[in-house]
Amino acid sequence: MRSCLLIFFLCTALLRESYAQDLSLFEKKVFVSTKGDTLLYRILYPENYDRSKTYPLVMFLHGAGERGNDNEAQLMHGSKLFLADSNRKNFPAIVVFPQCPLNIAWSSVNVDRTKQPLEFRFDYKQPQTAPMRSVLALTQELIASESVNKKRVYITGLSMGGMGTFEAVYHMPALFAAAAPICGGGDGASYNRKTAKVPFWIFHGDADPVVNAQLSRDMVERLKKLKGKVKYSEYPGVGHNSWDNAFAEPGFLAWMFAQSK
Repeated sequence: MRSCLLIFFLCTALLRESYAQDLSLFEKKVFVSTKGDTLLYRILYPENYDRSKTYPLVMFLHGAGERGNDNEAQLMHGSKLFLADSNRKNFPAIVVFPQCPLNIAWSSVNVDRTKQPLEFRFDYKQPQTAPMRSVLALTQELIASESVNKKRVYITGLSMGGMGTFEAVYHMPALFAAAAPICGGGDGASYNRKTAKVPFWIFHGDADPVVNAQLSRDMVERLKKLKGKVKYSEYPGVGHNSWDNAFAEPGFLAWMFAQSK
């Protein structure tokens, strides 16, 4: 029994150490926009990064609760997907995890945090938040400064980051080749044929107590009416952590990286 426990703790320690080493692969950088907005971000380069080649760029937006000046929590959900050895080999890409300032969410969505599930009042026509403005500017800067394939720029996000994914595409649909919002609804009423040209794979759990899955269902219907390319995966009995299911989809990265403008 003691030997089993010892093996368990050793394995756990090794996994933690391995993950810590993986996190060290992300370089920490600071972006300052022409408007003076400051955005901290982490960037993962492909193995044997070769500037004579071009690579897909993946922008990963985190949830509203995972923001801060140096918060590794945002890496916990998505980084393992991109750090897996097989994915590093089969889907080489430049992956960016921007971080929110302390008090601002990604999206212009007004959230009533007193109710469960939360009520969201969308208004994409409102001025963009500083993080949303900055992430779009950062994406453009990286396209210009790194070896990025301009036809293969992708965006994904969790929860408020999923909402930010919808909103980023709304503001700059020509920038992205595909989008994958996870457990975050969007403003279907604002979407038009231009925004619907971006292929979407939307994920949600039907038991999500934070963001009602109906928000994602409504966006799927809106995109279908606009003749958009949209896939939808809804997981029965799954709550707000539907990213676990989304990232377990065997075709997730294959679908994303197959999209090109």
